[in-house]
Amino acid sequence: MKGAYELTVQNKRIHYQFTIKRNITVIRGDSATGKTTLLEMIETYSQNGISSGIDLKCNVPCIVLHGGDWKQKLSYTHNSIVFIDECNDFIRREEFASEVKRSDNYFVLVTRDDLPNLSYSVEEIYGIRMSKQYAGLKKTYNEFYQIYGEYEKVFNEEADLLLVEDSNSGFEFFKAILNDNIKCESSNGKSNIYKFLLGYNAEDKCIVIADGAAFGAEMDRIIQLIESGRHIALYLPESFEWVILKSDILDDKEVRKILEHPEQFIDSEKYFSWEQYFTKLLISKSDGTYLKYQKDFINKAYLQDKIENKIIQVMPLKMRMLFKSSNSNSDK
Repeated sequence: MKGAYELTVQNKRIHYQFTIKRNITVIRGDSATGKTTLLEMIETYSQNGISSGIDLKCNVPCIVLHGGDWKQKLSYTHNSIVFIDECNDFIRREEFASEVKRSDNYFVLVTRDDLPNLSYSVEEIYGIRMSKQYAGLKKTYNEFYQIYGEYEKVFNEEADLLLVEDSNSGFEFFKAILNDNIKCESSNGKSNIYKFLLGYNAEDKCIVIADGAAFGAEMDRIIQLIESGRHIALYLPESFEWVILKSDILDDKEVRKILEHPEQFIDSEKYFSWEQYFTKLLISKSDGTYLKYQKDFINKAYLQDKIENKIIQVMPLKMRMLFKSSNSNSDK
């Protein structure tokens, strides 16, 4: 399943409208924020149709999955948006994660848990709130909002540590351009970042670079560290491969088109995470060129000044200034 799907659910009292564009979307929030009401309306419509008094519009079927026979129900559900509430314990099991990985459906998980068995994007974690756009109307309009919509920041002054999730080409790239002016280490995987930060000097300023496309389950506890006063900044692009593709060093029209609307090209049944797709795309597009990309180690061509600078230009301004400052110090 691929593409973005707008879903509208409403009755005489309440209205929901949002867009689903990845294989996993997570909805969080406290009680009485409308999460359960949304699922109840979807299930009531699926059972009774328009006679339920509910109007549901979407270009693909929408179902609510629950119960002990969830696996059987999922086996004959295809190319649909599947909603699941946190009261179903199976969403925390590895068995469920395995089914999601090979499914051709999109999943909307209403849960306050982090679900470490699943790889989902920091961009697809939402809350529900009343939309100010419709203030004063009798009907209540609800909208999704990104919970981690403003997590990227970089210190004005020089950082003490750059912590990179990747242990291969991405880590080698960042370590090379920092040239030992700032300590650069790998966490050897996203699940190790929190433990690494706990063991690091709380007074030091640390920048974390990780694949945002699969970092969703790690965000809550990292944000808690930041809110506790730890000096941690985050840079979470889709992936290192996405940064390279976005830099346009390949000068490829098809790549530019894909990056405008990735959801139109990434089949969720083939690629559990967008990071996997961007890696395959970069390997394929660079094959046979001097920029041939390999995941295990960085091609030295990427460390040429011209190429390196184009890749850095994709990053936020303060990140670019950090690398420029580091290079200036190395020149001295």
